[in-house]
Amino acid sequence: MVPKGQTLEERVPVTARGEATRRKLLEAAGQEFADKGFHAASVSSITTRAGVGQGTFYLYFHSKDEIFASVVRDNARQLRRRLSRAAAAAADREQAERLSLQAFLEFARAQPGGYRVIQEAQFVDEAVFRECCEDLARSYADSLRSAALRAGADEGDDEVRTWALLGIGHFLALRWCLWQGRLPETIAIEQAARTVSAGSAVQA
Repeated sequence: MVPKGQTLEERVPVTARGEATRRKLLEAAGQEFADKGFHAASVSSITTRAGVGQGTFYLYFHSKDEIFASVVRDNARQLRRRLSRAAAAAADREQAERLSLQAFLEFARAQPGGYRVIQEAQFVDEAVFRECCEDLARSYADSLRSAALRAGADEGDDEVRTWALLGIGHFLALRWCLWQGRLPETIAIEQAARTVSAGSAVQA
């Protein structure tokens, strides 16, 4: 068995058909993990959902652990892209914080299963969970910094601001998106973003 956080050499498809099969397995695995959790899902349930044989699974992945890590990274990548696109549309840092927080919550509402899979990773493969969180934070910080520079300003602690927004986003997502299936009111999102902005700003 491969230790947590380490993987064997990735099995990369060499044909378009192979890539389509791999993607089908990833989508099926994502649904299985979202519906059942890592421990209740199995290679057999994944291949049954995907409509392929178990032998086919091992042409693309070495184990359930490996495909779980791939699903987590894929979901985290989607979240990262949403935040980056939202911040890129902002005229300044404050707007970037609000729009990206909104995008974070929209992801959790639209893909609650995918969001739960990311969170479950901290108990299944902590190294992958930390990798995804740190990648998200770096990308998010870069986006906020770019938005600030577009407005001709560069103030505040980017690291503190980034992790604070991600933490707020997580608990808002739990309270509203996962438990109630809806977004918070716009005024609540704006208030949360303003709180972080005001609290982490550097006074001249």
